[in-house]
Amino acid sequence: MHLFVTGSGTEVGKTYVACLMLRALRACGRRAVGFKPVCCGPRDDAVLLQAAGDPGATLDEINPVWLQTPAAPYVAAQFENRPLAAATLAAGFPALAARCDPVVVEGAGGWEVPLALGQSMSDVAVALGLPVLVVVDNRLGALNTTILTVRAIQARGLACAGLVLNHLEDERDIASVTNRSLLEDWLGVPVLEDVLHGATDTDPAWVRELFGV
Repeated sequence: MHLFVTGSGTEVGKTYVACLMLRALRACGRRAVGFKPVCCGPRDDAVLLQAAGDPGATLDEINPVWLQTPAAPYVAAQFENRPLAAATLAAGFPALAARCDPVVVEGAGGWEVPLALGQSMSDVAVALGLPVLVVVDNRLGALNTTILTVRAIQARGLACAGLVLNHLEDERDIASVTNRSLLEDWLGVPVLEDVLHGATDTDPAWVRELFGV
């Protein structure tokens, strides 16, 4: 099974969680690889995905479109006069999927980050037809954005495979402690893992179950 990873917003740890999954999958003997259809600004996310995944994939295969302007893809594309389209961004996936399994696709920003007039990252996920994992920055304020994201995924006809709660700080408050049970009750979508701040690996059991390996 391949997977599309989105976030409840930007800078929530999508790349971090994707790399944890890739390393766990490779430890199980799978030729797992990341795919970042578009990067804006530094290419660091794609470099991290390449390091975590199967060594046979080149950086340009993992990240076929690199816009060097640090802005939303729609804005960066306008600045660099490089029009984007969801179908174009999805086009590099089949070649990777033909020789690597699974492929972990990481979107840019959140679910509805604009790519072009009338198109967003959600259209890339729809073009690929993959189940979607939502990475959540587990803090006060995460509930609203997470609920909206999951409902938007389901409204596009895609399955939400689950949530991963990412702790961006060591300290825990009442929101970060209670968000998990509330989201499970409210959405009926499983919370697959709580990733503690600074973790360098993850329990492989939930990764194996998610990907069926």
